[in-house]
Amino acid sequence: MKAQQGETPGIDKHQRRQAAKEARRAERARQTRKDRIRRLASRSVLILLIAGLAAGLGWWIFRPKPGTYVPSQGNAHVASEPAAFRYASDPPTSGPHSGGTLPWGIHDRPVPKTLQVHNLEDGGVLVQYNCSECDDLASQLRDLVRRYPEKVILAPYPGMKTRIALTAWSYIDAFDQFDERRILRFIEGHRGIDHHARYGGFGR
Repeated sequence: MKAQQGETPGIDKHQRRQAAKEARRAERARQTRKDRIRRLASRSVLILLIAGLAAGLGWWIFRPKPGTYVPSQGNAHVASEPAAFRYASDPPTSGPHSGGTLPWGIHDRPVPKTLQVHNLEDGGVLVQYNCSECDDLASQLRDLVRRYPEKVILAPYPGMKTRIALTAWSYIDAFDQFDERRILRFIEGHRGIDHHARYGGFGR
């Protein structure tokens, strides 16, 4: 019997149906493998994305704060600086302080230590300088501090070992040359954090 056009000689209809069925089964298997690989790839990308976000968030939360850490000396309120007390840093970064605070902003006179510490406890940052003849330095510091209407104080500090000192609660950074980026980083890293005991503000 002569094979019809499009038919393979020697293969009956049953065999052709079986071959077509096997081809469809093989195609479905290939598609299933592709889908599985695609899903695994999507999951892997998602896992990597989540891991990256978690790592970034962890770094942001636990990143080192700018400046040098100085262990807290408490936050007792006193009428005046105790005669026998010695602050752990100069300028101070914690310890006994007066009940009052100083207005935020620029001051032309040195700030008493007991007032400094209370402003720090309230989340402030002090920018202090020791160079009575450095008009350019004082001008640069004034221009920088004017960007912050609250929680930053600028004042002279005669007798300091360096020309510039930045203080926050339990942190200090002292240096001699004006460095805008360094100062801004310190201010942004500490400004506005309340350190009263009732808020659990002690420690690093």
